[in-house]
Amino acid sequence: MSLWSRLKRKSSKFKSPSAIGQAIKDNLPESEMIESTSVAGPGFVNIVLSKEWMAKCIQNMLKKGIKIWAPRLNVQRAVVDFSSPNIAKEMHVGHLRSTIMGDTFARMLEFSNVEVLRRNHVGDWGTQFGMLIEYLFEEFPNWEEVGEQAIGDLQAFYKKSKQRFDEDLDFKERAQQAVVSLQGSEDENDMYRKAWTKICEISRMEFQQVYERLKVDLEERGESFYNPYIAEVLKGLENKGLIEKNQGAQVISIKGKDIPLIVVKSDGGYNYASTDLTALWYRLNIEEAEWIIYVTDAGQQMHFEMVFSAAKLAGWLPDDEKLCPYPKTSHVAFGVVHGTDHKRFRTRSSDVVRLVDLLDEAKLRSKLTLEERGRAAEWSEKDLDETAEAVGYGAVKYADLKNNRLTEYTFSYDRMLSDKGNTAVYLLYAHARICSVIRKSGRDVEELKMAGTIVLDHVDERGLGLHLLQFAEVVEEACTNLLPNVLCEYLYNLSENFTKFYTNCQVVGSEKESSRLLLCEATAVVMRKCFHLLGIEPVYKL
Repeated sequence: MSLWSRLKRKSSKFKSPSAIGQAIKDNLPESEMIESTSVAGPGFVNIVLSKEWMAKCIQNMLKKGIKIWAPRLNVQRAVVDFSSPNIAKEMHVGHLRSTIMGDTFARMLEFSNVEVLRRNHVGDWGTQFGMLIEYLFEEFPNWEEVGEQAIGDLQAFYKKSKQRFDEDLDFKERAQQAVVSLQGSEDENDMYRKAWTKICEISRMEFQQVYERLKVDLEERGESFYNPYIAEVLKGLENKGLIEKNQGAQVISIKGKDIPLIVVKSDGGYNYASTDLTALWYRLNIEEAEWIIYVTDAGQQMHFEMVFSAAKLAGWLPDDEKLCPYPKTSHVAFGVVHGTDHKRFRTRSSDVVRLVDLLDEAKLRSKLTLEERGRAAEWSEKDLDETAEAVGYGAVKYADLKNNRLTEYTFSYDRMLSDKGNTAVYLLYAHARICSVIRKSGRDVEELKMAGTIVLDHVDERGLGLHLLQFAEVVEEACTNLLPNVLCEYLYNLSENFTKFYTNCQVVGSEKESSRLLLCEATAVVMRKCFHLLGIEPVYKL
């Protein structure tokens, strides 16, 4: 129809949109993919895929593995910057969202044959360390002897030091001097360095409890890692005439922004912008990444826009991504999480929710549900614990990922642990049911993969087969646009398609048992890969 609007004034060959559609149909090349073609209405060209070709593609995947369905992206190496908590501060729900999403992006890229550098850009070099170190020295002169006991609860320790910092000017001056001493020393035996190292170690142990539960792998490259490169990077920007003085600070003016990007504070200290610019330079020039993805809350959008703009002014990034798509940067922003009271998700005492406690609560509730259903009597304690963990943690992840990341959502254990609707529990049950059907058949699926043949004669067999074949393009869309909810929607619809197929097509004991068991196995394989990309452990019985 769009061609008709262009051609009707230039050619008398085609009298209508339908005629153009017919010409396209008549000139389509022969292909094993096509079963039939037709022209409908005002020029719609309908193409029906060959059921034999569809079946052949699915069987090929079963024989060779789902890796052959991996999309091929035009990028070889990417950095995914995610999680990024601040040392000595509690990981909160925002860090949970960043960690879950970042891990999913990394998994999708890795599946798509991209080398991924998983980076945890922890805040380990800021002004808060002067405050923490000075408080440690003052309260525990023998802190090296008592070690971790001196700090105890790091969150309480942080609050006490912050209160002292806000109320005592002398302490505040000593804390500011402590930062200078820390950042100016490269001696590992320096007392400021040693205190800083101990505080970082304690914080990392707390972070690791979250990462272990979520089964997330990260390589820490904190702010301190880039500190030795900052002066050189800023000198390069200065030589390009990008840095100018502004009220004692050094700044970069960004077109379209009311305020400049401050890269050196008026007191001569570095800040987030100087560190982030240096990290970007390092990732582009030393790590040679083609795509750098930052996963943070939407509140940091302005900051990253200005950092990326400065990088374009410096010639690090192309001005026009359409002409030169790589290297490129992407800020993956996300909305906040609300509690059931529709306010920012916190405990009743208005404290930040500890992520370890949040995850453990999800596992406990999952375990109680399994026990209520009599699984404790049927399963070993190990099976019960592992299943509760997979379902509980998976429910938390899926509840986050199924939403468009830019939207805010309400955190509800009852909703996310429900076995009805679009939840991880429902999907894990669907996968377990498929596995149960295959087990009850008593057939060797591995032998069937080699010798069996898939037939897609029934409309619901065909519908399920077509949905399976859309897997690669869905992963590519979710990965390219950095939208994990697209993959979640596909997974949910896959389970719905399977339910329709299983309801209307007898599997075990039917004349087409072999074919339909292979369709069951193909569905289970694709579901397991979707679970893997979402960081969810599949279960085989529920």
